[in-house]
Amino acid sequence: MNRSKAGIISFAVILIILVFFGVDFFESIWSFPSFSPIPLMVFALVGTGIFTTIKLGFPQLRYLKHGINVTRGKYDNPDDEGDLNHFRALTTALSATVGIGNIAGVATAIYYGGPGALFWMWVTAFFGTTLKFAECSLALKYREIDSDGMTAGGPMYTIESGMGRNWRWLAVAFASFAVICSFATGNAIQAFTVSDQIYSEMSQFLGTEHFLTLKHHIWTGFELSVQQVINGVILVGIIGMVIIGGIKRIGYVTGYLAPIMAVIYVFAASIILLANFDKIGPSIALVFEMAFNPPATIAGAGGGILLTMLWGIKRGLYSNEAGQGSAAIAHSTAKTKYPIREGSVAMLGPFIDTIIICTLTGLVIISTGAWQHTQFYMNFADPTLTHVKDILEVGLFNSSLLTSFAFKEGLSFLFSYGDKIVTISVLLFAVSTAISWSFYGDRSVFYLFGKKAILPYKWIFLVFVFIGAIAELEAIWAFGDAALGFMTFPNLISVIFLSTALKKMTKIYFSQEHLPYKK
Repeated sequence: MNRSKAGIISFAVILIILVFFGVDFFESIWSFPSFSPIPLMVFALVGTGIFTTIKLGFPQLRYLKHGINVTRGKYDNPDDEGDLNHFRALTTALSATVGIGNIAGVATAIYYGGPGALFWMWVTAFFGTTLKFAECSLALKYREIDSDGMTAGGPMYTIESGMGRNWRWLAVAFASFAVICSFATGNAIQAFTVSDQIYSEMSQFLGTEHFLTLKHHIWTGFELSVQQVINGVILVGIIGMVIIGGIKRIGYVTGYLAPIMAVIYVFAASIILLANFDKIGPSIALVFEMAFNPPATIAGAGGGILLTMLWGIKRGLYSNEAGQGSAAIAHSTAKTKYPIREGSVAMLGPFIDTIIICTLTGLVIISTGAWQHTQFYMNFADPTLTHVKDILEVGLFNSSLLTSFAFKEGLSFLFSYGDKIVTISVLLFAVSTAISWSFYGDRSVFYLFGKKAILPYKWIFLVFVFIGAIAELEAIWAFGDAALGFMTFPNLISVIFLSTALKKMTKIYFSQEHLPYKK
């Protein structure tokens, strides 16, 4: 069966299951099954990460310096096949990962799972670094070059070419869920967070009764304002102008946007932590305490440690996408003939994304006391609610609004507009993430249906940008998590299946002398 027919059947099956069983069927991948105390997704990700790390000899520690040198352009040969140099391949991948997961994702993990969730995000980053090394090295090895000289790579090509044509069904499954994920995780969630943040800012300025911010009841559970519609139209215009130009324009934009947005956000967060320097130690201690010694009220009731672990790993995966296979699509475009070389560059992603930026966000939320305005704190950490009046007067905050509150509190000693930094960061992060994810979906559609399907895909992608801007948080996150989980399994299977070949490739590459490129 060719890819197109298999793709149509795959989408049909997914749609039928969605209609008859709903999102809950797919989201069960993150739930606690009756036969296991650990959710399947948590077991698969952490287990594969540990297995690969041990088998490859801890590459995230041994080859990190080499990855930095490669990213700096030390070995760049402009005549090598590929679309982007190592730096732009990394920034394209980072633009998809350094984003809403670092602002809204960390906040959501703490909102539901408490400060201890940050520790499990670190765990996903450490072992996820090896997964990034593995999946991106394999993606470059098995990539294809089309008739126009454009690269086409990713786990779908790794599965079909590396594991054999008998595994095409698994490659098709990955590509199908990658397309769905590009509409939800990489698109609608980004648009929702931007729109929600802008609406919040406008409501503070204009009030909620203004014709722009007044929410009109459309149907049960769904309200819509003029401001949200405007947000959606503007986002569609901005993202559309970039993605229609293809990977080279995407790489050019993200090559500038990713460093700028990261510097702004990291600088502001660092100022807050310096101002609260005496609280950093206690905040880190609280992270470890809550990770291994959750409040007694939830111990054994629906998880305890497992509840915190689940939220940390869910949001950790969403943040750095390690093991998911999406970043491998971006890294497969790199200009190099050495797969392991690009794999060593890919390892920098989780370090930058989760170990640095997510940690800064988490510590800002905890050290400023903003985490006390979460559902976790209300339900579990302070069951007596000794200062519930103070909390309720300010309110509970989730997603990017919790991070905004933390930045406003943390920068109040300088000015009263610290939350505006988060607004700017959300806008830059979300736009860059959606731009990069459009390419992931683009390559997945190309794999399934060929070049003719790319332009229709891009227009549908822009429709989902608008849908996300006016949708509700819970529905978008749930669908995104489900698609994200299901596209991860095929990728993890390919990493395990090809781990022996990857180990051999790694040994051969690092046994050679690598000299800087000179014209």
